[in-house]
Amino acid sequence: MLRDILSGKSSIDPGQLAGAAGLPNDPASVAALMNQLQGALKGGDDGGINWGIALQQGQERAATGQLSTIDAQRAEFEQAFHIAALWLDDVINVAELTVVPRLMTRKEWVTATMPLWSQLSEPVATSISDSLTNVLTEQAPEELKGMLAGASQMMRSLGGTLFAMQLGQVVGQLASEVVSGGDIGIPLFSDQQAALLPQNVAEFGEGLDVPTDQVQIYLAVRELAHARLFRHSRWLRLHMISSITDFAHGITIDTDRLESLAEGFDPSNPEELRDAMVNGSLIPPKSDAQLAALGRLETMLALVEGWVDVVTVEATSRLPRADAINETVKRRRASGGPAESAFATLVGLELRPRRLREAAAMWQAVTDAVGNEARDALWAHPDILPTSEDLDDPQALIARLTSTAKGEPPVLDDVDQALADLLRDDNPDRPHEA
Repeated sequence: MLRDILSGKSSIDPGQLAGAAGLPNDPASVAALMNQLQGALKGGDDGGINWGIALQQGQERAATGQLSTIDAQRAEFEQAFHIAALWLDDVINVAELTVVPRLMTRKEWVTATMPLWSQLSEPVATSISDSLTNVLTEQAPEELKGMLAGASQMMRSLGGTLFAMQLGQVVGQLASEVVSGGDIGIPLFSDQQAALLPQNVAEFGEGLDVPTDQVQIYLAVRELAHARLFRHSRWLRLHMISSITDFAHGITIDTDRLESLAEGFDPSNPEELRDAMVNGSLIPPKSDAQLAALGRLETMLALVEGWVDVVTVEATSRLPRADAINETVKRRRASGGPAESAFATLVGLELRPRRLREAAAMWQAVTDAVGNEARDALWAHPDILPTSEDLDDPQALIARLTSTAKGEPPVLDDVDQALADLLRDDNPDRPHEA
């Protein structure tokens, strides 16, 4: 069947299949899809995913409608970054960047971020490929299993190619929406690089009735704050990426549902297949391990974004229209943000800092109680970072920090107090009462 489709002998319309897979349905894109799949069909690889296809697709998608940065814009953004760095120095106590901030085109953003997208997506792609090959081999009659041994390898190669093409399309579309390197919440660059996309920044500011330079400075402050935090807390990037990959590794595919779709597939109605791919019906409910990883990630995202919000508001207090820009950022994030559909499609993960409001309120309360330096010191190690419980009850955290600032003995919670009592009881040198 696959050979008939790729050779043009089948009644199935390749354009409809492209649309069902979430790929563009124009003649050039369909031709590229057929070429890539034919290459996968003929290739003698090990069934691994060719991430080069994802990069190519993403670059081509991002280059559509892309504008280059002119010298005048470059000078404006350099000035914005300079002002942003000075203002941030007044309100945060985290390490400065050693890498000069960059201005990126959409295509450059795709090129720089694709390695991480590939890393995050690979567990899901592998799970999909494994499920396809398992359905093909396990459900086949015994007399056909030998014949299908080679076909399963072909399916794995085709599935990996199709997933890589989808990844490229999603990231290419994302490049037209993000305004910075830290816009999606996680650090996409491995070297704590700060970056803005001038074309997208200009589109962000359209209709705001805010001077262009104020928009540029505000977004530069947010981006530098995000990048500096991840450089300062070097453990933080790995912690967040590990939570995402832990979640993704637990994803499985409902092979019974997949088999049912295959048996009832109507070539004239590929939307049924597309709906199943995007509505999550092929993915069973989250496991306990996935829920735990998701909880860690949501808390960390909220802590990072809440901190960035608080320090940005303080650093941009001298901008006359900062409130209007801040409100636009919040509305944009509330509507889902540029990352949400990308992660839902690629990792099956709703990437939204659901507790952002509580985190921002906590960081502001901590700032008011003990100041900026003590607040930022909490990022020194994951063991002292506020927890989900601290978001529920910031006052307990503030009490501990206030006691430390005054040089008083630390306020122990019930667990710490019980441990301290146990250690005293086990100490043979401790004087015992008569």
